[in-house]
Formats: sequence, C-alpha cells, structure tokens
Amino acid sequence: MTARAIMIQGTGSNVGKSMIVAGLARAFVRRGLSVAPFKPQNMSNNAAVTPEGGEIGRAQALQARAAMRAPHTDMNPVLLKPESETGAQVIVQGKRRGTQAARSFMRDKTGLLEAALESFHRLAADVDLVLIEGAGSPAETNLRKNDIANMGFACAAEVPVVLVGDIHRGGVIAQIVGTHTVLEPQDLARIKGFAVNRFRGDRSLFDAGRDDIAARTGWPSMGVIPWFWDAWKLPAEDMMDIASRPGGACKIVVPQLERMANFDDLDPLAAEPNVTVEIVPAGRALPGDADLVLIPGSKSTIGDLAYLRAQGWDIDILAHYRRGGHVMGLCGGYQMLGQTIDDPDGVDGRPGKVAGLGLLDVHTVMAGEKRVTLTEAVTRDGNLPVSGYEIHMGRTDGADCARAWLDIDGRAEGAVSADGRVRGSYLHGLFSSDAFRASVLSGLGHESIAGYDDGVEATLDALADHLEDCMDLDALLALAEPVRGA
Repeated sequence: MTARAIMIQGTGSNVGKSMIVAGLARAFVRRGLSVAPFKPQNMSNNAAVTPEGGEIGRAQALQARAAMRAPHTDMNPVLLKPESETGAQVIVQGKRRGTQAARSFMRDKTGLLEAALESFHRLAADVDLVLIEGAGSPAETNLRKNDIANMGFACAAEVPVVLVGDIHRGGVIAQIVGTHTVLEPQDLARIKGFAVNRFRGDRSLFDAGRDDIAARTGWPSMGVIPWFWDAWKLPAEDMMDIASRPGGACKIVVPQLERMANFDDLDPLAAEPNVTVEIVPAGRALPGDADLVLIPGSKSTIGDLAYLRAQGWDIDILAHYRRGGHVMGLCGGYQMLGQTIDDPDGVDGRPGKVAGLGLLDVHTVMAGEKRVTLTEAVTRDGNLPVSGYEIHMGRTDGADCARAWLDIDGRAEGAVSADGRVRGSYLHGLFSSDAFRASVLSGLGHESIAGYDDGVEATLDALADHLEDCMDLDALLALAEPVRGA
C-alpha cells in the first residue's frame, strides 16, 4: 500500500492541533482507513509509556487511541522534557539520549531530523494515512534554520500542510495572514489550506473573515471549527490546559508544581461527577477543606520540593494531615513525602541531599537506570486490578514500604503510613482503573459513578462527529499526498 500524509500546523502553541489530529484520526478510521498519528518533535513533561518501554508525548498516545492503534515510539521520535528554565531531557525514539541546554540544542540537532524521517517512513509502511502534528508555529522565523518540528520536517518529507488558527485568542486573520507574510517561498508552497478553530456563536458571522483570509493567502478553507465543549474529558498534554474541575462534595486538592509531570493522573478524578479537583497555583494557600491532598509527579523532584516549600504548601499539607486528612503522592510526589531525597550524582539536578516532608518513613536515592514500563498491579487489601505505568529515576526504601499497598508480579510497590492516611507509589495512571478509583473514593466517604475509559471513547467519537460536521474532510483527505520513499 502507498500511504498518504498531511500535516496540521498551527499559528501558535495551544491552538488545538492535538485535539484536531485526534478527532481526524477517529473520523478517518470510522471511514475505513488505517491511520497513524505522528509528531516529529514535541515538548512535554506529560509523557506516555509505549508497550515497547519507550516515551512519547501524551497527545500522541491519545491520537493513537483515536486511531485504534497501540502507541509506538515512532509516533513521536523526538521528545523534549524540560528540567529547568534553560535545559531539557532529550528522548529520541523513546529512549533518553541525555540533557541539553536550550542554546546547545538549538545549535546542534545532529541526527534528529534523520531519526524523525526514519520513524515517519516506518509508520507509513503499513497504514493508509499518516496525520502529522506540528509544534508551536512555523512563523517563528528565528528557529527556521534548524527546524524539525514544522516546515523543516514538512519540506524534508515533502508533505502538504493545513494551517490552523485560534479565533478564541483573538486576531485570527492576522495570525493566518501574518504567517503567510513571513514564510519563505519553499515553506509557503507546502501549505494547501487553512482552518479556524474554537469559534463561539453563529459561524456565518465569520464568513467574511474566512473569505478574506482565503483572498489574502490563496489558501482554501477547510472549515471553521466551533468550540468543542467536552475537550476537558480527554487527557491534557500541555500544563496550560490543566484546570480545576468543579464537581461534587469530594474535594481533591493538587498543588501545581513548577515542573509537574504526568498530570494525566488527575483526568479520571476530574471526570467523576461527585469529585471536585482543585489545582492550586503559586501564591495561594491549599484550602483547608480537602478530603485528599494529591502531590503529583515532577520532572525535578528536589527542585519542585523547594518550590512547594517556597509557596508554604508544606505547612498546609502538614496542617491538613494533623486535622485528620489524607495525603497521596505519586512518583515524584511519593519521593517528596519521605524523610530524605539523596541525589549524589545530580541526575535530578544539582547533587545533594534534602529533607522530605516526613509524612512517610522512607528514603529515596536518585540512582540507577530510568524505569519506563507499562505495569499491571493489584491492590494488596482488596485484590483490585490496577493498570498504569512507571516512568522514574530513583529507588525508595524504608519502614513504611513494609506496608506496601500494591503488588506487581509478586513485587511490593508503594508505602503507607502507620495510620493509613498517607500513601505513595511510583505507579502513574492508576486512577483510570474504575474499581480502584471507586475504592479510593469510598475510603474518603464518596461514591464513584463514572466509567473512565468508556467516557474517553465516547468523547473521541463525539469529537469525530464534531469535525465531520464543521470541516470538509473529503477536501482535507484529497489534499493528502503519497509519502515519498515509503
């Protein structure tokens, strides 16, 4: 078979590219095509684990699900995971290559375009359609020379592009026409159409604006896409997308760490009608009426522990615990709950040893290989099945590990305080298991009434219906071109 491909680029970050690709993937699969999502370069600390034990962006895992395919490292061959203001961990085809400062990464991307093209062609070998997602904006002319995320990849792979603007943030005509103005001729030649996302109200009121964009650029419109109100029901990749979710009487409070990672743990809880998830930003105290304080994962545990203390959240968490409240830490949050965190080699940042919050009698040493794996576990107290993934550095041991609350193939996992009100684990994604989530909420005195996976599937179908209704998918598919060299 000869695969075709088309690339969805945006006029900026967070204009809805990931959501559109997911919806298109489900729509075209329902039309009988085999589809694979692809993003040459992504930047996110909310990574997903693939069956082969690699890391990709969470959005590509969701898009794979929309395409009814298992996620694979080839779907996101270059993943950057920010560790500081100026540096990031570089993941290539699922495996950690090392950490680079932003300046050196922009200067030296040796082999990354080749890796992206290799992964792209492997994906294209056994599907009908590859849906490619760009990153940020192609109008960032200062980044064009070494670009592999937008036009650099589109030109190298010779794929057509549809440019998406976001009317919700204002100035969408300037977004799209301005992008047309600053692009070089070879890049302009790759763009075959445009779309406008996140419109509210009567779409016919924007007919003149749509036609003006088409007249000024020469690009046909693929559609004006209304706001998709159920987008919050799908796993978010970007920290800009996470938000508090009002619900019922059960209140789960989450301190918003500076390097918060793998925050998809919150999505199944937010989907529960009886649960309010309150994400507390910097500068605000944690509310005193929480049923559970959940400390999420972190890309920089010691750095985020210092950040947590700088906000005074350590005092709030200890006060919550003294009032009889429950506390849970996942991955980096688990490490923070212990007595000490020791990083002798500086794998998490600067070498050093710091005191933890002291709510669990455990000690963490940041050493050893990074563990990246999909994991099936059962709870020790009720034999409830739990599906999740591990993605962490470090080893945690101590007296409270004797009260481990999960079992992974005969291996004890996690720790619980003597009074049972504080627990931690390295396992991410465990709340997506309905029976386990119901058990946790029951322990807090509340009832679970949601089926999470069923809800995600229903939302993906609704998203596909939404795009079928407002985009010309036949015209979009006609724009897709055969993959060169596939």
